[in-house]
Amino acid sequence: MSMGNGYHRVSEKRLHQRTVENGGPAPVVTSAGALVDGLKVLGAKKVSIIAPYMKPLTKLVIEYIEHEGIEVIDSISLEIPDNLEVGARDPKAPAELWKKLNVKNVDVIVASACVQMPSLASIPLIEAASGLPVVSSSVCTTYQMLSKLNLKTTAPMAGALLAGKLGATASH
Repeated sequence: MSMGNGYHRVSEKRLHQRTVENGGPAPVVTSAGALVDGLKVLGAKKVSIIAPYMKPLTKLVIEYIEHEGIEVIDSISLEIPDNLEVGARDPKAPAELWKKLNVKNVDVIVASACVQMPSLASIPLIEAASGLPVVSSSVCTTYQMLSKLNLKTTAPMAGALLAGKLGATASH
């Protein structure tokens, strides 16, 4: 996302070309592309997000998502400057944090816009409390990986995107 709006397409294409050149063509997934695609699979037009980032980086993420046609209604920036600290966060913390978000008229809540910030344990809790689909960058990345490998896009307790109700596999 830091390379500019829509850059995941450039990166994915370039990296895929390297696999072709090395005789092992393989699908390539980026977390930025996966987040955008996962939100689109769920039909999201408006979202609210939680991110561990400093406010300027969260702003960049919001601009990236909005460039893809999805409005970000509200966001929380946890302003954690240390990546090790991000990875060490309690995976149930987003289950409380989301309550500070404006989720009125949103289609999906993003419990973590960062693949490094744990949130999987919070996703079913937030869905149950909010009545909305909930994703994270990690869940969206998992969905896209499974999809590109033509595997079932299903995982228990991982939210609406991986609930298996969107078809056996997705075709991207």
